[in-house]
Amino acid sequence: MIKKLLFVLLIFNCTQSFAQTIKTDILVIGGSASGTAAAIQGARSKLKTMLIEQGPWLGGSLTSGGICVLDGNRNLPTGIWGEFRRRVREFYAKAPGYDTTYNAVLRFEPYTGAAILKKITDTVKSLTVKLNSPFISIKKDGTGWDVSATLDGKTTTIKAKVVIDATEMGDVALKAGEKLIYGFDAKKETGEVLAPENASPQIQDLNWIAVLKDFGKSADKTIARPEGYDPSRYACLKGKNIGQMLNEGKLPNDKYMIKWICGTQYPVTANDLKPENREAFYAKAKLHTLGLIYYLQTEFGYKNLGLDDGFGTPDNLPSQPYLREAGRAASGLIRMTLDDVYKPYDYESKLYRTAIAVGDAFPGQHYSEGGAPVVNYTAFPAYGVPLGAIVLKDQDNLLVTGKAMSVTHLLNASTMYPSVQMAVGQGAGATAAYCAFFKTTTKNLNVRIIQGELLDFKAWIMPFADVKPTDPYFRAIQQIGASGLLRGVQKADGNTAKLLFQPDSLVATAEVEPVLKEIYTRAFLWFNREKPGPVFTIGNLLSFISETTLTDPHTLEIGMQKAWKAQYKFSSDFDLKRPVTRREFAILANRYFNPFGRTVDIAGRMMN
Repeated sequence: MIKKLLFVLLIFNCTQSFAQTIKTDILVIGGSASGTAAAIQGARSKLKTMLIEQGPWLGGSLTSGGICVLDGNRNLPTGIWGEFRRRVREFYAKAPGYDTTYNAVLRFEPYTGAAILKKITDTVKSLTVKLNSPFISIKKDGTGWDVSATLDGKTTTIKAKVVIDATEMGDVALKAGEKLIYGFDAKKETGEVLAPENASPQIQDLNWIAVLKDFGKSADKTIARPEGYDPSRYACLKGKNIGQMLNEGKLPNDKYMIKWICGTQYPVTANDLKPENREAFYAKAKLHTLGLIYYLQTEFGYKNLGLDDGFGTPDNLPSQPYLREAGRAASGLIRMTLDDVYKPYDYESKLYRTAIAVGDAFPGQHYSEGGAPVVNYTAFPAYGVPLGAIVLKDQDNLLVTGKAMSVTHLLNASTMYPSVQMAVGQGAGATAAYCAFFKTTTKNLNVRIIQGELLDFKAWIMPFADVKPTDPYFRAIQQIGASGLLRGVQKADGNTAKLLFQPDSLVATAEVEPVLKEIYTRAFLWFNREKPGPVFTIGNLLSFISETTLTDPHTLEIGMQKAWKAQYKFSSDFDLKRPVTRREFAILANRYFNPFGRTVDIAGRMMN
């Protein structure tokens, strides 16, 4: 009888163990902006995908952290970020005064943003989302990973071919054995002109944001005096235009996002971010923000402004901070620096050719305590995020997003921005899908296939602000830009610089000749024979197409003349002697000799 009972218990335990093991192609850990986008893209690429998030909302800093006024990437509505932005604008389209112009700053209530993200994920096949599901541990299993997490109250093992660390602080990468680095890099390490001579562990302040609601002039929403309240900590607000500061964070439905240098910004160290120290540290940061609210209500008379209860937390504050900086991966396949943004075309490596996301958020340096090196960024250009920045050298099939990306401190100040991270997440999702679909590892990535998948799903790989995604030849221009055949032009616009394709300008021979020679061996013969002038003509382009495709020149000319307006919709007349525009060149080059089809390595070098 005892033997039978033991046998039954053994079978029961085995069944329970089996029931608590899940297999998936892609596992995304962290429902941050990057994690949500990564999971959506992985599943849309038709790979079985699971997303686990320890909190109740999707979006991370974007929603649970309250950073709901976004000006980054407003000129670059790439892929899933563009989809999210469009849905937010549609939701508020009838709200009085809501700005729906093409590149308006995006404003939304945090719970609305979380609901929109959840609605998108609910419609994606092959995607399972588990909220309130903390990550526990990770260990290698062949080319994949075994991850332990709490799902539906039970400890569960998830076997995944590829894992994406989309936590806010690189917790997964750290537990997998990746070393994280914090603070300023030394100039000698990165080569960045703006970097300090010596490294410094100081990291940027976090913000514990608050969302206030105007309950009407007669309302009194004064909160209880916070523990340890010291009004002198907010004296920096005296003499400030509080009305203007409130308006800068204005949200729909008479609400305001409060993210102020004086009041919600709080110093943080790497030690504060250790898992065992976070809870106590966060409590101090939240008290600092609550003190600001009390100060506004009692010292400035804003009793009518009360904490919005949309976060569903006991103190009505966001459930997590807006964290600007944490640990960065020490061993990415490449390390992206400021020079890759300011001078992307000037190096032997051509990382722009490997971009899987775009960004334009102006970087800042936020410190409430002295001692940090002073950084004065010049007009900051839009940029592409290279594939190698999310891939780890020594951890196959583990990708990193968020602050754990392989970038320098000075560049993290832009790439950490939520809208940029949503773009990065989509790139990570496509990369994970590539590995899972082709049953390979991150040591064998094909940049062009991954980029092609992203372009299929309306993501941008080149940040050309003057070619909108509605352009019928948007993809052709993106591909030609990523080949390096036609380069973007940086144009300063305040403290940022747009990257422009300038489709109506002319093609300089000096620009295209080096790349054509790099890609096509027959190009040397052609340039020596034809000797085109300083500006490429339509005739030059057709002659080069004939050379590379071995098409009869006369036949090509007759066919092109017929297709010029009927097929390609060019507004100009067909004239072989006329200089060709960059738009015309891009469309025809992409169609006939396709430089984007040439394989590049992880550094962007052309491969034979």
